[in-house]
Amino acid sequence: MACPPTRIFIVDDHPLVREWLSNLLHQSDNLLVSGYAETGRGGLAAMKESPPDVAIVDLSLQNSSGLDLIKDLGEQLPAVRVIVLSMHEEMFYVERAFRAGAKGYVTKRESTEQIVEAVREVAVGRIYASRPILGRLAERMMGRTPTASVEVLSDRELDVFSRLGNGHSTRRIADELNVSIKTVQAYCARIKDKLGYENGLELVRDAVRWVDRQNRSV
Repeated sequence: MACPPTRIFIVDDHPLVREWLSNLLHQSDNLLVSGYAETGRGGLAAMKESPPDVAIVDLSLQNSSGLDLIKDLGEQLPAVRVIVLSMHEEMFYVERAFRAGAKGYVTKRESTEQIVEAVREVAVGRIYASRPILGRLAERMMGRTPTASVEVLSDRELDVFSRLGNGHSTRRIADELNVSIKTVQAYCARIKDKLGYENGLELVRDAVRWVDRQNRSV
């Protein structure tokens, strides 16, 4: 008797990425894309109605945080195994994703074969990361890699910091995260305190520089 296909749900806010990934998985044996969404909230609602076996989640969603979605899935749909597919290669993103509950991490630079391999490995209960990521994780555990200052930020603080660096106003961030402006201002105050900024101008300036460095490394 043939095994039922592995059902996969995709959460990514880029239509071209969703289409490319869906076509890739449909061409692979015994893999079925059961749905997709562009926001964490929409993805969670759809997966509650029809839970997949595996969810592929981008960390940088336009109106929500991929890390928050991973945590929500762990609490509300613990049987769904999550793979992060992200442009971010920095170890603090990888570590945060696994701490949030992800079972796999693949960058968008990886080959299509590795993405399919990640889905198959995670679907049967294994943890997956590419060899370069595993090597860098090992170096971190051995204390050979310096810690970046932004690593002191919580997941939500890092999300706010990144959005500031992308030119978003506090009002826009509040709308995107579905919180009040005062809440965003409180996050900004904590970020300034943790990173040693004297004012909001320094915070925004360094956030823009940090995002620019991330984009150059992709």
